[in-house]
Amino acid sequence: MEGVTKSFPGVRALDGVDFDLRRGEVHVLLGENGAGKSTLIKMLSGAHRPDGGRILVDGDPVRIHGAQDAERLGIATIYQEFNLIPALSVAENIFLGRQPRRFGMIDRRKMNAAAAELLARVGVDVSPQTPVGALGIAKLQMVEIAKALSLDARILIMDEPTAVLTTEEVDKLFRIVRKLRTDGVGIVFITHHLEEIAALGDRVTVLRDGRSVTQVGADTPEDELVRLMVGRSIEAQYPRVRGDIGAPLLSVTGLTRSGTFHDVAFEVRAGEVVGLAGLVGAGRTEVVRAVFGADPYDRGTVVVLGKTLPRHNVSAAMDAGIGLVPEDRKGQGLVLDATVQENLGLVTLRRSTRAGFVDRSGQRRAAEKISAQLKVRMAGLGQHVRTLSGGNQQKVVIGKWLLADTKVLILDEPTRGIDVGAKVEIYQLINKLTASGHAVLMISSDLPEVLGMSDRVLVMAKGRIAGELPAHEATQDSVMALAVQVASDSNEKEGSRGH
Repeated sequence: MEGVTKSFPGVRALDGVDFDLRRGEVHVLLGENGAGKSTLIKMLSGAHRPDGGRILVDGDPVRIHGAQDAERLGIATIYQEFNLIPALSVAENIFLGRQPRRFGMIDRRKMNAAAAELLARVGVDVSPQTPVGALGIAKLQMVEIAKALSLDARILIMDEPTAVLTTEEVDKLFRIVRKLRTDGVGIVFITHHLEEIAALGDRVTVLRDGRSVTQVGADTPEDELVRLMVGRSIEAQYPRVRGDIGAPLLSVTGLTRSGTFHDVAFEVRAGEVVGLAGLVGAGRTEVVRAVFGADPYDRGTVVVLGKTLPRHNVSAAMDAGIGLVPEDRKGQGLVLDATVQENLGLVTLRRSTRAGFVDRSGQRRAAEKISAQLKVRMAGLGQHVRTLSGGNQQKVVIGKWLLADTKVLILDEPTRGIDVGAKVEIYQLINKLTASGHAVLMISSDLPEVLGMSDRVLVMAKGRIAGELPAHEATQDSVMALAVQVASDSNEKEGSRGH
């Protein structure tokens, strides 16, 4: 890519960017949310066309006007938001639009056999006939990779491929990427996990404000990469400011849903951050959704500021002062086709309405104030939230709860897919919340984040609270020991019952 430019209404997304990819290398693309990474890769996949500059493949200028052009050139893209159809099978998704045919009919036996070979290549144990909607996020990621491999791609673009994977799954993915590199595939790898760069990358290009700042080696120290990305050094990666802890704001007792979680009990006090850690599938998200009233539970109590909440009642939870920033911000936290202002006003819409009329000017003033406080990068409050970067979308999700003066804010994977600069801004926001006497319950699969930002850590395993650790005692080893020990104990008991 030579001198590539791209503008959207009110925003210069790319401004003369140069980027090149060689055969058989992993070229890491770094930058803050909104730096232009997504725009750049969407040009290569045919979703956007450049306003200026040119794209060359094998030294020849090309025009990529759609997915078919990209496919013909050997370019495959795996987006952070999966491009799969839940109702179709794994095999149907892998070969969508390219199904093998026999006598004019889809040859399902051949398609399933080819899909099985691809799935074995990426090391995932899934039947080709399984509906995609029945799969977990990690397996969806592997199906996307299998789909890209089915295209015999020479250029593979991977946008945050490890954001939803466990450590074991990341290791498996890295083995696949290294094998593809050996086979001569050029790989564009976008990540916010800086530790992955030295483990996998060959070169790094840093984007900032729509420009290619520099190109450096994969062995560049992390603090230097951060400085290049955000234009400043970030001294403390987890800037938790611990203050006075007050009375319980949220108390959960005996919370149980058959087959999902059992006898869960904990408190969250004013001024504290409680981290909820555990292995994938431990039941963390299910518990907080039940606390918020989004999902039902069989028995137990949820008490906020001394008031017992009715079961499965989101409105009651919101009225009591609970807010939930969900793991799936696009599917559950935002109205994508609405504006930034409309999304920020979702929670406070009811209280801003008098005699059936919404106080639009009041909502706008509030939205302007909170978006400035959160440093949301946007063309204006009228911009559709769908067009914001992931980090800025997350700020909007959090901002709507701040406008509602939420007493207990539940954050489920609050920094997944967010750059290091935006992460620190969210951590500082957490500090402001607790300093003002509010409380935060935070789920994160990023253990350093849990340890760095929590005052106490609750560890879940197999749907139960396995233990509690104060911040000064919690380490990665002690947290994982609790999570794994309880899980293995449970498996042994099930095994003995089976015998």
